[in-house]
Amino acid sequence: MEAMIVVTTEAAESIKEMMAEQNEQNAYLRFSVHGGGCSGLSYGMNFDQNKSDDDIEIVQHDIRFLVAKDVSVMVKGTTIGYKRQALGGGFTIDNPNAIATCGCGSSFRTKSETGAPEQC
Repeated sequence: MEAMIVVTTEAAESIKEMMAEQNEQNAYLRFSVHGGGCSGLSYGMNFDQNKSDDDIEIVQHDIRFLVAKDVSVMVKGTTIGYKRQALGGGFTIDNPNAIATCGCGSSFRTKSETGAPEQC
């Protein structure tokens, strides 16, 4: 069975560091999708204290992730990674459902969901 999302060790380490810095060790990390960006849909990640009945909970690397059921089909099989660079670093999103992405990698669209593209 394909995982909803896969989180690399590097991404998990960075998430745990952020949770500690922001005193959010007991929070969920919500992985979301909303309209916008060059390709129509954008990813979001934020800490959340609340889980709803419309959420799917995934636990990886001792981190509790939430994905809303209504976006789960758009992100199923996605890998969240982290790349360290000389001047910092950032999260990477590898979504096998994306048929188009923007140059920065934070905006996408799927075969069935086009979202609401914005001007770049």
